[in-house]
Amino acid sequence: MKKNIVLFVLFILPIVAYLFFASGINSFGKLPTITQNIPDINSWKSLIGEKVTLNDKITILSFSGFDILRNQGNYFNLTEQIYERNKDFKDFQFVLVAPIGSENQSKELLKRIAGLTNISGWHLLFAKKEEIASYYTKLHLKGSLTNQFGTNMVYIVDKKRNLRGRKDVKEYKEGYDTTSPADLHNDMTDDVKIILAEYRFALKRNNNKRKI
Repeated sequence: MKKNIVLFVLFILPIVAYLFFASGINSFGKLPTITQNIPDINSWKSLIGEKVTLNDKITILSFSGFDILRNQGNYFNLTEQIYERNKDFKDFQFVLVAPIGSENQSKELLKRIAGLTNISGWHLLFAKKEEIASYYTKLHLKGSLTNQFGTNMVYIVDKKRNLRGRKDVKEYKEGYDTTSPADLHNDMTDDVKIILAEYRFALKRNNNKRKI
């Protein structure tokens, strides 16, 4: 009897666990779309004069508002939990949208983050506060910007400019709270993995088709 229990624990249980998690991945193989085809951001001024677009990129989109340095801890959380783990993915980028007038704060924030990691995947954009407010409304979200034209929430945007999240019956999630390490570590980490897995699978499938 004891021998059978040991065999079950060593051999059968790991297989059952694998099948369980594999089925879970398959059932959540697609992260729902919250808003389709959101506007691009390529007309806004970049901190270093580069051309930044949402097209063909997996983007973590954030709106800092004027309180950038006051909320710097949020960006450190985001960097540690999300950026650091995925920065080597070729088409992965962080885009921070800030109001014109906050350039110096933004530069200082980026300088501090650069002390933690390679920030080549970070992009800072600046726009008039009215433009930021107008753009945000076009995302068709339940959340809203503060009177400083920012939010603690960040958003996942796929390569086709679809804003992605969760639309389960028991859970609706259009963004992820940077003030909550648990939200970033649990929900956002899982959802970014799903998005990256989607594109890895699509790339592998396309490569297999070319070989046929």
